[in-house]
Order: sequence, then structure tokens, then C-alpha cells
Amino acid sequence: MLINFFLTLRKYKLPVTIRELMDLISGLQHQLVYANLDDFYLLSRTALVKDEKNYDKFDRAFSAYFKGLEDLHGLLESLIPDEWLRHEFEKSLSPEQLKEIESLGGLEKLIEAFKKAKEEAEAKAGEEGKDGDEGNADRQGQSGPGGLGKGKKKKAKKVWDERQYKNLDDSVELGTRNIKMALRRLRKFARTGAEDELDISGTIKSTAHNGGMLDIKMRPERRNTVKVLLFLDIGGSMDAHVKICEELFSASRTEFKHIESFYFHNFIYESVWKDNRRRMAERMPTAEVLNKFSQDYKVVFVGDATMAPYEITHAGGSVEHWNEEPGAAWMEKFSTIYDKVIWLNPTPQETWEYSSSVMMTQELVGGNMFPLTIKGLEEGMGNLSK
Repeated sequence: MLINFFLTLRKYKLPVTIRELMDLISGLQHQLVYANLDDFYLLSRTALVKDEKNYDKFDRAFSAYFKGLEDLHGLLESLIPDEWLRHEFEKSLSPEQLKEIESLGGLEKLIEAFKKAKEEAEAKAGEEGKDGDEGNADRQGQSGPGGLGKGKKKKAKKVWDERQYKNLDDSVELGTRNIKMALRRLRKFARTGAEDELDISGTIKSTAHNGGMLDIKMRPERRNTVKVLLFLDIGGSMDAHVKICEELFSASRTEFKHIESFYFHNFIYESVWKDNRRRMAERMPTAEVLNKFSQDYKVVFVGDATMAPYEITHAGGSVEHWNEEPGAAWMEKFSTIYDKVIWLNPTPQETWEYSSSVMMTQELVGGNMFPLTIKGLEEGMGNLSK
């Protein structure tokens, strides 16, 4: 009954499952909605969509599937088998009413009479509209539930065509709040430090064992123990992405207590720096970073990876100085020492394949390059947390 609708949702990349489809069917069987397309839209969205970021996809799929169903009769033919509908109708009638229907020639004759009356009413309404009552016709067309009825000259815009949630999709640009929410996927909690937090369950248990005499227990605060090394590309083509990188940097400093951040230009070479104003005078050897920070750190590179390929593959490829070793060699050292290395790219993912340097960088990080979007950041944090 709803298989084609289900397949349409899957076609539009909605993560719907058979379990959710069965929930929708159960709701219809219990008549949570009946003979109303608007109510069915709300019920199906509630049953099938579990994340508000997918509302826009659902609206587009719903509109595509139900396009052309202009009236209730079209909806019933598409969703509800005739046998079931007639059985439910007959159950609602008294024996006297059933006899009266039989005296009129049966249910089929009654339905035909209804259809004929409807056709005559529509024809009459069309003639009235031609006589100059177009404004009134439009008003009547919008007088149904929620203003979604069928008008004589035009039909009202449906809720699912308005697509009010289109800005909640995965591809929207990040903001500091959204970044924080995505970064929280990378968490590993432990209780460390001084015992400065009240242990409620421990206090209750100890007090009970102490004959009711209050025995307060304290414990260390629960903290996120994940350690992160953050390397940020700065300057050149990255100037166009300063705002989003600032937001990522700010959110990262808030979410991770154990984080060290460094800057580089275009690609990682033999040195990095912490202060861009003193980057020529105060640099830290990359080898010192590799030796100082243990293997349990998660490594995150942020950059557009847009450069000449020789900047990655050749000694002396850097545009700012002579590098004794190619950038690819340094990236391989990171991948050898640290188990978790990812690259976040602020450029649109669909453009990556057109850049040799981006594809080379993606290969060097084991394919773990993710777009700097909500979905991409969540996937990247999920990769680091494995």
C-alpha cells in the first residue's frame, strides 16, 4: 500500500527503515488520520523522519510522490484498497441504513450517484468562475482545513511545497554552536583530578549502610579526556575561509580540554608555529611535535589542500622556504605515529576531484578527508572516535 511512497523517500536519500514504515501503517490502521492529506503528511513525517535536518528532503519527496493528487478521491485510490475502504464504511452503518442502501441499488450505485453530483457541482462552479466570480472562487478554494483545499482557478500552496525547513540540511555552513554539537561526537569521559564533585549515589548508599547517619562522598569531576592536535592552514587561498576556521578554532578550544593547535601554510613541512605575528622568529620543529605528543592524540588538519602538486611531492616545493624533505614525507610520519589522522576541507566536496593536490592529500591521510560541513564534521569526529 505504501511501498512506492517508501521507495520514493529512499530515492531522495532519507534514512527510513521498514520499522518506521510499519509504525506509519499501524497509525493508519488505528485511524489516527483518515481521509485528509494534510493530516497524513504530518503523521508520515512524524513516523518516518527522526532528524529535523531531513525535513526538507521529506517535503521534496512527499511533493514528488503526491504530485497530481488534487483531491481526496486521488489520495484514497493511491493509498487505501477499495475493499478495505468499503468494509470500513459498511461497519459504520446500522442494519437499517444498509437495507436502505440495498434498496437504492447497492453501494456501487450510491458511489456513482455521488460522483455524478460532484461532477455537476464542479461544472457549475466553473461556469460561475467564468462569469467574473474568480476572486470568490479562489477564496472558496482556500477554505478547507489549513487553507489547503482545491480552488476553482488555482489551488493553495501546500505545506510540503513551502519547504520551511530547507536551511536545516547537512550542506549548510557551520556556525560555532553547530560545530560544538558536532565535536561532541568525539568524547571519552573519565573521572580525574581532585574529588570536588558530590557523589549522590555513593552518598545514599554509604548513608544507608551507616544506619541513616549522613555520610557524604565526593568524587573527581567527569571530564572529556580526548587529546587533540589541531593544525590549521593559514594565508593564501585560505583567506576566503578565515571566518569558518575561526569558528572551528573557538569551538575546539571550548570542547576539548587537552588540545594543542599549530599553524602551517599550504602543507606540513619541517616546522610549524603558534603565533602568526611571530611565525618567522618563533617556529617549532615538526619533529619536536612528533616526539612531544604521545600516540594517543587525535590529529586534525584543516586546509583547502589547494596548491601545486610539487609542493607536496618534492623537496624545495614550499613557496616560502627551502624544505629538505617533501611534505608527503612529513605526512607519512604523522600517519605512522598517530592512529587517527583526518583532514577537514572547507571547499565543496564535489570540486575535490578536479584538484590534483586535493586528491593527493586525501590519499596521504588514508582517504580520511571530510568537508567542513555539519555532516562532514560529524563523520570526521566519528572516524576519530573509532
